[in-house]
Amino acid sequence: MRIDEIDKNLKVETTLGLTDVVFTDVRRDPFCVYGLYDYKNQPVFRRMPEDVARAVNDGVYGLHIHTAGGRVRFSTDSPYVAIRCKMQGVTQFPHMTLCGTSGFDLYEHQNGVDIYRGTFMPPVGMKDGYASVQYPNSEADGRMHDYTIHFPLYNDVMSLEIGVRCDAQIGCGAKYLPLAPIVYYGSSITQGGCASRPGNAYQNIISAKRNIDHINLGFSGSARGEDAIADYIASLEMSVFVCDYDHNAPTPEHLEATHEKLYRTVRAAHPDLPILFVTKPDALYRPDDVRRRDIVFATYRKAYDENPKTAGFIDGHTLFGAEYHDACTVDTCHPNDAGFVRMASVIGAEIDRLLRG
Repeated sequence: MRIDEIDKNLKVETTLGLTDVVFTDVRRDPFCVYGLYDYKNQPVFRRMPEDVARAVNDGVYGLHIHTAGGRVRFSTDSPYVAIRCKMQGVTQFPHMTLCGTSGFDLYEHQNGVDIYRGTFMPPVGMKDGYASVQYPNSEADGRMHDYTIHFPLYNDVMSLEIGVRCDAQIGCGAKYLPLAPIVYYGSSITQGGCASRPGNAYQNIISAKRNIDHINLGFSGSARGEDAIADYIASLEMSVFVCDYDHNAPTPEHLEATHEKLYRTVRAAHPDLPILFVTKPDALYRPDDVRRRDIVFATYRKAYDENPKTAGFIDGHTLFGAEYHDACTVDTCHPNDAGFVRMASVIGAEIDRLLRG
């Protein structure tokens, strides 16, 4: 028995069935891609320069082509939006959905916020890419609609094309607020594990609600605060820096040796930059967690003493709240959607405070 034959809502289309569609590569105008490095000139989509990723560590090098935080914005009056993408493979985890690792989310921008309209679902068994379609404007009202598409969290993307009806117009879409991106650096949680779909990673939720661009430098198991990544982060233009790599420091001693050092590198390049320090949000405390929290807090206290308006701190153990705290992860560590929504609420509020100065 096949469930998708019983419940049509669970069926994933593997062929588009469109006879009037025209596809355009998102590397071409008028599409605008955000959160990815030099996207018009790279053979695959990257989150940072290849040579920098190689210099940091092998994990970052392998993961820098995972497109977490990538977005494409555009506008169209087409009654449907289709995608066609190529990938080298597909990432599969036992505790994360296929549309979270390898899917694309469609949002419509209205009144300053992005509103979820559907997911371009990768079919089971997908090996090197897929095509999919959504009908957010199926009534064809003749108006231009602004859209944002979120890239996969845990897969590489070699190419992405957007398909619209052959007689439709395409524009560059809504612009983000005139602020430099928020930059997030951290672990698999920062990368988006284990959101059920890309738009539910906490940074994407924050961006969608506030219309602020961001760059996701979350690297699963590989965020260790090395000099090479500190120097790269310091080279970026940012409106806020969120430092959240506690989880990947191998030991408290490693965290202590790198945490303030990374802060000093970034602060030297950005004297007035708001910096938010976050500790890991695990549903359970482990023996080293209090010591790790104290190390991160010590860096925060030094930053606060130097300039209270540019320093923030969040104890990760408070991120999931009190009620249903234990329902916010898939494995006591990686947040599910409930966990990411709560993280977005708490971290987003602190970002708002820091931006207000």
